[in-house]
Amino acid sequence: MQLAPIFLLVFFGLILLFNMIKILKEYERGVIFRLGRLIGTKGPGMIILIPIIDKMVRVDLRVVTYDVPPQDVITKDNVSVKVNAVLYFQVVDSNKAIVQVANFFEATSQIAQTTLRSVLGQVELDDLLTNREKINAELQRIIDDQTEPWGIKVSVVEVKNVDLPLEMQRAIAKQAEAERERRAKVIHAEGEFQASTKLAEAAKVIATAPNTMQLRFLQTLTEVAAEKNSTLIFPIPVELLEAVKIYTDKNKVSE
Repeated sequence: MQLAPIFLLVFFGLILLFNMIKILKEYERGVIFRLGRLIGTKGPGMIILIPIIDKMVRVDLRVVTYDVPPQDVITKDNVSVKVNAVLYFQVVDSNKAIVQVANFFEATSQIAQTTLRSVLGQVELDDLLTNREKINAELQRIIDDQTEPWGIKVSVVEVKNVDLPLEMQRAIAKQAEAERERRAKVIHAEGEFQASTKLAEAAKVIATAPNTMQLRFLQTLTEVAAEKNSTLIFPIPVELLEAVKIYTDKNKVSE
């Protein structure tokens, strides 16, 4: 019976010790309240609290990844889309994160959703699809400005997926196809222009040296003759026939 008070003292002593000593990890901080008043932040490592008088709130300083749920957005050019994003933020001031806002995670998530709808509603669909970096930077700046009084630093905001209506997907596909056809026609026209320029230059060379036409003519005959089962009609220049006639007439006179 005499040991019972000792066991009780030991038991209450252990409970008291457990409430006095707290171990905080490297990425944790303890916001200490003494009789309801904020006295500061402690940690990491072992800290000692005054039982009943001191209360501690643990704060995680690691970067938090928050996946913003898909939001229905109507763009500036009246296109309805579903957009989701990812948000990276962390606590940089433990005291503000606990004192200035009731739930900093919930508050940051709500700010991210409303800002996403607000900013994307002011841009056109083409900008949303092509200028992601500019939009991400604008989202990060706005959200970070609003969470700064809470001791929250938003480091990165990235728009992940943009779900378009089926009709808009078809329209974009047609637009892309028309753009490819336009580029093909432009390339073909440029090729025709370059070829015609070279032909004009060749015509000028042939005009200054008529014999080159005969050489080209003979080259063409050689290429045609290489084909099998082909009938070759060889035109004889009139000048050659006249030369043969003159030669024949001279032979007759000499005889």
